[in-house]
Amino acid sequence: MSKVLIIDDDEELCELVSEYLSVEGFEPEAVHDGVEGLQKAKSGAYELAILDVMLPKMNGFDVLRNLRKESMLPVLMLTARGDDMERIVGLEIGADDYLPKPFNPRELVARLRAILRRVHAEEPEGGHGEKLAVDDVEASISGRSAKLAGSELPLTSVEFDLLVALLRHAGSVIKKEDLSEQVLERELSPFDRSLDMHISNLRKKLGPRADGTERIKTVRSVGYIYTVL
Repeated sequence: MSKVLIIDDDEELCELVSEYLSVEGFEPEAVHDGVEGLQKAKSGAYELAILDVMLPKMNGFDVLRNLRKESMLPVLMLTARGDDMERIVGLEIGADDYLPKPFNPRELVARLRAILRRVHAEEPEGGHGEKLAVDDVEASISGRSAKLAGSELPLTSVEFDLLVALLRHAGSVIKKEDLSEQVLERELSPFDRSLDMHISNLRKKLGPRADGTERIKTVRSVGYIYTVL
C-alpha cells in the first residue's frame, strides 16, 4: 500500500478523502497545518503528498519551497478552482501536478496513480542499464536520475520523464499533445499550463550550454525540441 500524506486544514474533506483512498488501496494520513505537514513530508515515510495551498501556520507554497530544498517527494497541490496563479506558482515551485477544488475523488486517484507510475516506472524490457546522453546531459533510466556535466540534477518525477522523452527524440520536434499523454497521462487541455510550466522548470535547471545556446526550444503551436550541436 502506498502511504499518502494529506496536508489540508479541512478536517471533513480529509476524512472523506482518506476513506476513499483507503478503499482504493492507499494508506492515507492527514495533518492540518503547514508546519506539521512539512515535518512529516520530510520524514521519508510517504510515497507522495497531497498539499492544499491555504493552510494555518505555514501556507502550501512555503511548505513546498522548504520541502524542495531537501526532498523530491512527489506532491499534488490542491488549488482554488479558476485561480490560474495558484496553479502556476505551485508548478514553478516544484509540484508534480495540481487539482482544483472541488474535485472528483476518482480524478484524484487517477492523478495519484499516474504520479506513482512515473516514480516507480520499470525499465523497458531489454533496456537494462540504459542511459541516454546528449552533450553534457545524461539520464539513467533504471536509476531515474540525471546529471549535468557530471553533477546530479534535482528533478521531480515529471521533469525526469520529460527530460527522457526529449533526449530520446533529440533533434526532432515532439508534439505537446504527445508529451502530455506520455508524461502526464492525460490529453492536452487548452487551459492546462502544467506541461509548459514543467518544461520551463526543466529549462531553468538545465540552463544554457557553455556556448550560450538553448537546450530546449519551443516550436510555436507544435511542441518542443531538444537541440543537438
